[in-house]
Amino acid sequence: MTPGPIALLGSGETSLAGGRIFEALAGQLNAPLRIAILETPAGFELNASQVAGRVADYLKTRLGNFKPVIDIVPARKKGTAFSPDDPEILAPLLQANLIFMGPGSPTYAIRQLQGSLAWELVRARHRLGAALVFASAATIAIGAWGVPVYEIYKVGQDVHAVPGLDLFKSFGLSLSCVPHWNNTDGGADVDTSRCFLGMERFVEWCSHLPPENTTLGLDEHTGVIFDFARRECLVSGVSSVTLLRACNPQIYPSGASFSFDELGLGGPPRDDIRFDAWEAATNLLPGLEAPPDTPDPHLVSLAEEREAARKAKDWPRADSLRAQIQAAGWIVTDTPEGPRLSRA
Repeated sequence: MTPGPIALLGSGETSLAGGRIFEALAGQLNAPLRIAILETPAGFELNASQVAGRVADYLKTRLGNFKPVIDIVPARKKGTAFSPDDPEILAPLLQANLIFMGPGSPTYAIRQLQGSLAWELVRARHRLGAALVFASAATIAIGAWGVPVYEIYKVGQDVHAVPGLDLFKSFGLSLSCVPHWNNTDGGADVDTSRCFLGMERFVEWCSHLPPENTTLGLDEHTGVIFDFARRECLVSGVSSVTLLRACNPQIYPSGASFSFDELGLGGPPRDDIRFDAWEAATNLLPGLEAPPDTPDPHLVSLAEEREAARKAKDWPRADSLRAQIQAAGWIVTDTPEGPRLSRA
């Protein structure tokens, strides 16, 4: 099976640019669209649920035509009631075909997700075709090496790099990501580019990275979609992305594309997902929520639309709706009392 697409955003997941990326991905996925939003990067915040909730509210409106089912996954902190190792909390990941993770602290996200069941399930779902979307802090966290933004920019620690979740290692690529690449919040007084580090500290950060590392810089309100089926990356948004290797930057404006080969992204992924996570993602292990026996309202609505299409003798429309229902894992049977839905 071909892995799903991965989208990385420099910022603006709830902006026009971010919305276009979400729409592009939703259009590639089978119905029903099921979105899981991981709270983890902002899990240390008292309003972590509100941070994720704002994204959920935006997606309900922006992707309204897709009638998404959206779950917020409060996998906030290890060793608590909201642990990223709790199977019950993580159950929505097993059915999601689009998983989002965004603002917060990169280093906090790394600490909480490294070696966790949550992260292994995210990777497993991606291998099985689910789309992944990362924005802002999460783009740093999923890289090979992370920028400890708050520790350097706010606390005053010496410039250093931290090992990240290394999502692309399984595909033979050491890729680190820097969002807010062209940030100008500091105005004329303070250089806040390169994710608020400024150019001088960014150069020092780069000096801590191994020579095989590739750095992907993501401008504000700009993203890139990794298409594993076509083996290419497409830039979308208001500005550009930058590939940086050994002081040799390559800049790709919005609308441009570059191949996986150019990026250095290899062939099939390694077989390195934790066994229990892979089993859960493919078979639903005991202790993890199984698909409900009662169809959700979206499927009932599709069945009713199909019944109306049949009465109108609109057979192509009826067949299309049947296919959507089957893609969601259900069978529709016509009875004298009306359509009946059952698990495939």
